[in-house]
Amino acid sequence: MVVEERIYVLHTGADLQEYLTVYESEGLPVQKPVLGGFLGYFTTEFGTQNQLVHLWAYADLEDRRRRRAELATNEQWKGCLRKIRPMIMTMENRIMYPTRFSPIGSMHPVPGSAPAAAAEVGSVSGGS
Repeated sequence: MVVEERIYVLHTGADLQEYLTVYESEGLPVQKPVLGGFLGYFTTEFGTQNQLVHLWAYADLEDRRRRRAELATNEQWKGCLRKIRPMIMTMENRIMYPTRFSPIGSMHPVPGSAPAAAAEVGSVSGGS
């Protein structure tokens, strides 16, 4: 299993509630069935302002690649992007591997899939 963390910072003056309303009503309903593995969407209270963090679980990097490629062709998703992208100032993402003792390592990244083995910290497959 891999977990993708996506971090967006909205422009100063962008309406956070408008972004969340559009995303919740138009983006998330498209993403959830295509990407699967939705772990959560968060706003920050302290630290970087206007920041959004969302987490997605995938069986592996190929599963992520395939699902994101499918999403990129979805017309409803493209419509949502036309509305929310202008509000986003920066985008960052990272791929994380759960440690063997992380509770998330035993979760099913996508409904119906088998649990993925957690990567060993420092191993070739798990990074460091």
